Amino acid sequence: MSNETRRILLVEDEKAIRDAVAGFLERDNYWVTAVGDGQEALEEFGRHHFDLVVLDLMLPRVPGENVCRAIRDNSDVPIIMLTAKGDVGDRIIGLELGADDYLVKPFSPRELVARVRALLRRAHVDSEPQREVLEFGELTIDVSGHKVLVNGEEVDLTASEFKLLTTLSRYPGHVYTRMELVEKVLGYDFEGYERTIDSHVKNLRAKIGDNPRNPKWLHTVHGVGYRFEDPTKQQG
Repeated sequence: MSNETRRILLVEDEKAIRDAVAGFLERDNYWVTAVGDGQEALEEFGRHHFDLVVLDLMLPRVPGENVCRAIRDNSDVPIIMLTAKGDVGDRIIGLELGADDYLVKPFSPRELVARVRALLRRAHVDSEPQREVLEFGELTIDVSGHKVLVNGEEVDLTASEFKLLTTLSRYPGHVYTRMELVEKVLGYDFEGYERTIDSHVKNLRAKIGDNPRNPKWLHTVHGVGYRFEDPTKQQG
């Protein structure tokens, strides 16, 4: 799939930033729809198909958190959240609402374009993969079909959550550091983004019903990172 067919919804109330980001994305041959408030964003999202959303957290009319929640309730489209807040706790708000990634202002438009490319590579597979299905008791991961089922019921995951689960589950028992997971799941390696992985693990556990106090599959290795366990092997 070429960039010309990839549609991006850019939601940013500051015109200078909106125009600069749209220009960089369009030079990379993406089809960009740029809007300045949350209400416009919801209207455009309901009117067209988009492959990715770049969403500012601080928006007039409808706040970015509400826009993110509304989009995620109806779609697993990749979302990159933009925020002017510097506190780490504030920065992960969007991730906990279902965003796949975030950037803190001021940011480089070139870095944003790189993040867009990385997310779209994960979300859209051009070649036909061989059938790959991983089964761990009640949990089934259909890698080639991009589906996860718990007790036969399909679970909606974001692109980042799905990549995290498949990365961990392919090697049960292997301990990944947070920074290894940042690089493998998000496609880049920057200091300070370890909390991003914690947020994705928290959301993933909630969706697949894995109790963090007594986990079946996703285990925390304190001071290091995470590992995946196959409960059927443990029982055997």
